[in-house]
Amino acid sequence: MLHAGILGTTSEGAALCFRAFCQEGFVDLGPHDHPDVTLDCIALARNLPAWGRSDYQAVRANLALSVARLAAAGAQFFACPDNTSHIALEQPGPDLALPGLHIARVVAEQARRDGRRRVGLLGTRHTLEAGVYPAALAAAGTTAEVPGDDDRVVLHEMIVTELTNGVFTERSRQDVIRITGALKARGCDAVALVCTEIPLLVPSGSLPLPVLDSTRLLARAAFEVAIGQRPLPAWRGGPPGSGGGDGG
Repeated sequence: MLHAGILGTTSEGAALCFRAFCQEGFVDLGPHDHPDVTLDCIALARNLPAWGRSDYQAVRANLALSVARLAAAGAQFFACPDNTSHIALEQPGPDLALPGLHIARVVAEQARRDGRRRVGLLGTRHTLEAGVYPAALAAAGTTAEVPGDDDRVVLHEMIVTELTNGVFTERSRQDVIRITGALKARGCDAVALVCTEIPLLVPSGSLPLPVLDSTRLLARAAFEVAIGQRPLPAWRGGPPGSGGGDGG
């Protein structure tokens, strides 16, 4: 089995991915068993100023440091349970120290397998207004749909001020349910939770659309790589398909 690395940026999202990865082992390998896994997490506070000024290269540099630490710990590939960070990871720059799975490609693969044609997205303003998911879903034959302007603000503030700090309120749960309902009314046949903390706020059965849970899908993909059911990814940062594979 391969040694997996989790490139965390928020405690909640990283912890959920770590737990889901280990649980895949409990199911497939037996009680208490899972592939070796190392988690590295530089506090989100270190990157928030750079996100505020859209300095993606500065964010990429911090993420690259985290990947290097995973490599030094013995990890052979990484998975990053932070959708927004993939905007920075896709920026041009030196190859990362490890190959990694690309979370949007993993979600898009599942959308294709499920036969989805129009997928609504719930995430930060950065993620919803970037091209990461529309490109990945388009490559899988699926259209991306994002909430309206006001709802994007609601989601962004909820994620940054509440969810990433471990605060989960009934008001925010109802907002996510309402926004998902609006996406359904616009013709979406699934909703992708492209903020890794949203699954902690709303169980999938409580939403009015089938759910693509980016955190758990990534954890499953990482587990499959670790046990040899999925090829080792080739993507080492930069635009997917630019010479290093798509990471899916």
